[in-house]
Amino acid sequence: MIWTLHNGGKLEPGEIVAPDERLTWGRTIGLGAQHVVAMFGATFVFPILMGLNPQLAVMMSGIATLVFIFVTKHEVPSYLGSSASFPGVAAAIYASGGKPNDVSGALFVVGLTLFLCGIIIHAAGAKVVHRLLPPVVTGAVVMLIGFNLAPVVAKTYWPVDQWTALIVMVLVVALSVAPRGFLSRIAIFVALIIGYVLSWLEDLVLGPMHKTVDGVSTTVNRVDWSGVRAADWVGLPQMTDLDSWTYSVDSNGAGHFGAGNVVGFHLPAFHLSFILLALPVVIALIAENTGHVKAVAEMTDRNLDHQMGRAIAADGATSMVATLAGAGPTTTYAENIGVMAATKVYSTAAYAVAALVAILFGFSPKFGAIISATPGGVLGGITVVLYGMIGLLGAKIWRENRVDFGNPVNIVPVAAGIIIGIGDVSLKFTESFTLGGIALGTIVTVGVYHLAKWLAPRELADAAGGTSIVLDTPGMYKDDDRRANKRSDRDQ
Repeated sequence: MIWTLHNGGKLEPGEIVAPDERLTWGRTIGLGAQHVVAMFGATFVFPILMGLNPQLAVMMSGIATLVFIFVTKHEVPSYLGSSASFPGVAAAIYASGGKPNDVSGALFVVGLTLFLCGIIIHAAGAKVVHRLLPPVVTGAVVMLIGFNLAPVVAKTYWPVDQWTALIVMVLVVALSVAPRGFLSRIAIFVALIIGYVLSWLEDLVLGPMHKTVDGVSTTVNRVDWSGVRAADWVGLPQMTDLDSWTYSVDSNGAGHFGAGNVVGFHLPAFHLSFILLALPVVIALIAENTGHVKAVAEMTDRNLDHQMGRAIAADGATSMVATLAGAGPTTTYAENIGVMAATKVYSTAAYAVAALVAILFGFSPKFGAIISATPGGVLGGITVVLYGMIGLLGAKIWRENRVDFGNPVNIVPVAAGIIIGIGDVSLKFTESFTLGGIALGTIVTVGVYHLAKWLAPRELADAAGGTSIVLDTPGMYKDDDRRANKRSDRDQ
């Protein structure tokens, strides 16, 4: 067997289950189900935001997780789900006239680049990451990716049903901080379900809502289950009819997917302008993967630096497979790392169970249709919190790594890059090619930082960048005193 049975299948209080161990299969299945719940919200919300098929995304997340566990030799227990780094990229591609196959093509190249970076890091050692992408840079890139999404919330999701969006937003906040234990970790998922039911009740009590696009007013239900009723209970995701797929931007700048759009399996298409728009996200993914490996290493008390390159390469490879099928890229999930920290069960067997459950979900078009029918107002309430959290993770990276913004080498390049990314500043090269937003902001942040470091006096250059890359989840550690003591020991 791949896993050895821990203590006869029993788990004593405070006891740790290692990655290569397992409990009884009954308990392992229960833990796997818990991991499914933890990853589920983000794994199906992000594909919806990207105009992709959530059923296909859930299926590919299961396959990606099994591949990741195999490649990292059961040393890095992690679940791979839909990445939060790409909704803004997808929105920008659609706004520029792209279609789902263009999104898939650009993100396939991102996966390929991440895979190659993983190979290089595995050969050169983890230190190459810290040298090329210090915390001040990775924090800035994560921040501009998150905050670049603000117009998507303001123009696309929130206006659909603003009062429902406001209620769901308050629910996300309340469920994130009020409950103790696991419920707070799945606040977004629970808020989505409550918002879904609330929207259905609003249709029953208040009737359809009015929707105006380019001066034309129509009445539509908040919850439209016509696609759910037509979907089969068992089957593969459908093929995408790209000829009938439409996306439009109204006079207010809000983006709208065409009615009846059905996205499923499709092959990617490759266009240089869209690829350049998406490539900067690789930096955020490297930072994210690196931080997650470090978090798992600290929890399991094992040195996993030798797995850093493998983990990044595996993430890139699985993203390539997912986007080749028409799903979004995958990445390791902090939510599931948080579950491990709470349970102290690091068994990869639980992740294998979660992956198999996700694959089974992927064989139900009915399930995919229910997810795709999520009301726009509900997504508005979720994204207004979620996108802000993505951006603030950048600030968290700075804080965790003691980045000194009194040093001009840190603050000047980052200031320019973030404003370019958030403000969607563009640089026009030709009539057909313009670089802007996330892409230009990232290039400025990375390139100008290293230029500033090269130009600066030695004492400023040596003090720039921060200490090391750390990216974890608030409340991840059950014993915060233990974490503080470890840092205190390192400081001394």
